[in-house]
Amino acid sequence: MNTKNKTYRLTIRAILTAIIIVQAMIPFFGYIPLGIVSVTIIHITVIVAAITLGMKDGMFIGLMWGIFTIIRAFTSPSTPLDIAVFTNPIISVVPRVLVGLVSGFLFQWLYRKSKKVVFSSVIAAIFGTLTNTVLVLGLMGLLYTNLVAKTYGVDTSALFTTLSALVVTNGIPEVIAAAVITPIIVKALFASTQLKPGE
Repeated sequence: MNTKNKTYRLTIRAILTAIIIVQAMIPFFGYIPLGIVSVTIIHITVIVAAITLGMKDGMFIGLMWGIFTIIRAFTSPSTPLDIAVFTNPIISVVPRVLVGLVSGFLFQWLYRKSKKVVFSSVIAAIFGTLTNTVLVLGLMGLLYTNLVAKTYGVDTSALFTTLSALVVTNGIPEVIAAAVITPIIVKALFASTQLKPGE
């Protein structure tokens, strides 16, 4: 990779990092608060970064998302669980980093086999989204069982049924949004920049 290309990629990475910070800190840019939960759209930025810049950069953008999730939870919580739950990096950081890992790996693997950007992007977007949704809700239930059950007004024995329902109700719109928006952005970036799929 030549110096010009490295500088170009660094610029794209800086832009996506700035976008993720804005999305993480300002409601409705990256999260849509719905009562005691928030529907996430910020994951699309991480997935786009992982596909266009590679797995490592996707994980870095995911890390930035996680760090600023913690900051937002302390400074401007949007749901009752934010202060208690999203200040824990196991919940706020680890799933976000894994979004970059999973989506970046899947895109590279699928693109090498199929050479189809849209197909590879859609599958990477779906599984990247599910990685975040399933891990965040699962870890919430596992690490904060009593608190989360109380917040949702259910018995602890019914908590994972409730969280599974949230995976469906929150996850489906998040998956659809990612599967539709990601390939559009990815194709535009590959077409208008020096970035190439699979590099």
